[in-house]
Amino acid sequence: MLQDKIRVGFIGAGQNSRKLHIPKLLALPGVELREIANRTLASAEKVSSEFNIHKARASWQEIIASADIDAIVIGTWPYLHCESTCAALEAGKHVLCEARMAMNLSEAEQMQKTSKAHPNLVSQLVPAPFTLHSDKTIREYIDQDRLGDLLYFHADYQSNTVSSCSTPLHWRRNKKYSGENTMVLGIIYESICRWIPPAKMVNATGKIFNNNALDPETGELVPVEIPDYLSIQMEMKNGIRGSMLLSETGLHSPCPSIKLFGTGGALKIDLAPDGEIWYGAKSSDFMQEVKIRPQDKGYWRVEEEFINAIRGKENVQLTTFDAGVDYMSFTQAVMDSYRENGRTKFL
Repeated sequence: MLQDKIRVGFIGAGQNSRKLHIPKLLALPGVELREIANRTLASAEKVSSEFNIHKARASWQEIIASADIDAIVIGTWPYLHCESTCAALEAGKHVLCEARMAMNLSEAEQMQKTSKAHPNLVSQLVPAPFTLHSDKTIREYIDQDRLGDLLYFHADYQSNTVSSCSTPLHWRRNKKYSGENTMVLGIIYESICRWIPPAKMVNATGKIFNNNALDPETGELVPVEIPDYLSIQMEMKNGIRGSMLLSETGLHSPCPSIKLFGTGGALKIDLAPDGEIWYGAKSSDFMQEVKIRPQDKGYWRVEEEFINAIRGKENVQLTTFDAGVDYMSFTQAVMDSYRENGRTKFL
């Protein structure tokens, strides 16, 4: 459906909304930012004033019910994604939902079911950002057999963001707000699945090294239920093996990366904005940096893609609800395996 003026409402005004979604939507022609609701009316009014959004609302339900809204950007933590997304779609609103998709696989599947029941509405997830600039080049190296037969991959994402039990409890470590989502598990997997078929089986072990944290809402020390270390083994649907090492307690950690290993060469992808890619052929003794051709370099265009999809100019690619269910299925399997001491789970 071609639509000239698109009126957008915001549910939640987190970092991504303030730094990316709001400014980039404001820069698009024919887009009006009409209403916003946040955790408190005062915080919604602050963001409304800063970005000249027409109206601050006291509750997210008011945004859903508003007749002045065509599309909704959901920028809350995962605990509200399913309820607000389904309500928005049922109310006839297009939806751009922040990553991570949902609290668990069951919620993700409910979002997918509701989306499919409203095929005339756009449903989009904010994509994993790490490899947007390099995805086309990585796929090209695989498709052109620069790696030979792909054998296995290893993803390594370690940091020292959780240094002690005195570290404040971030929402990503708070099961009440994050659910099954653990560290960067889902978004790393989403990136990998842009080049390699999804996993068919997985096993995982892990540990909560810092098992208490300061709750910023109460100032009290509370138990942590989400691991800060995970070691994961998997087999993909095409037989490729893979592993992940994720940690938030790694002092002097290496640069986060994904490495692909084949019979004819290897590829190393640095997981950072505009991160470098390195390639080494079997015949070479060292790796060389891959220069991404300007025409092949991807970029962040989430908001543009959302508005274009509403106007019927393109279909959503990054990221669909189907892809979101895939990474939530993987996340659920990993966490189920972790709780069962590494028992293999089939997807």
